[in-house]
Order: sequence, then C-alpha cells, then structure tokens
Amino acid sequence: MQLLHISLIVSDLQQAKAFYSDILGLKPDDRPDLGFPGLFYKLGQSQQLHLLLIHDPYRHAIRPQHGGRDRHVALACKDLPSICERLEQANIAFTRSKSGRAAIFCRDADENVIELIAV
Repeated sequence: MQLLHISLIVSDLQQAKAFYSDILGLKPDDRPDLGFPGLFYKLGQSQQLHLLLIHDPYRHAIRPQHGGRDRHVALACKDLPSICERLEQANIAFTRSKSGRAAIFCRDADENVIELIAV
C-alpha cells in the first residue's frame, strides 16, 4: 500500500491558503469540481493534501496541548529553520518534538496539527 492523500477540514480557504502556501511553502495542485470548495496541495511525487471546506463535526473537541499527542500529519521539510521563522513572524505557536529529533509541531487556524521533520 501507498499513501495517496490526506484530507483535513478547514473553515476558511483564504486563511488556510495563507498557512499552507505562504508559511509552509506547499505548492497548489489541480482540483476537480467536487461540489464543495477546497484546495489541493502537492506532497512528494504523487501524494496530495486535500483541504475541505465543510462542516467540522470535531470543531469543539478537547485536543491535547502538545501536537505530538494529537492526530497529526507529518511532513518532511528541507528548511525547517525558515519555516520556524515564518511561523514566529505570523505569531503561530509551535513546539519542538519531545523525541529529540529536528522536528516541530504547529497547528493551522482550525487546530489541524502538522508535524514538520527536517530531512
């Protein structure tokens, strides 16, 4: 088996685009008309991140404070220090991995956790 895509629910596409494109540096990908708004981003050779603008049934769930203990998506990145700088400039909190790896956890505006691991 191979991972093909990951879907996350978002409440504001412009806000999500600012986070995933401008801060994380992900590249947009083509998206067919699915009958509801959303964004697709390229991940690796053939994988994608799908952002879905739909009602989030988990919006008011109590989430763990540290992202490593919450459901999350882990992405490899080549320039972790630059992303950390952009997160700080945007006042987006992040925590370092408790494993000692060169990795951080941050959340988008909808509390989706993204782990970024230096490669």
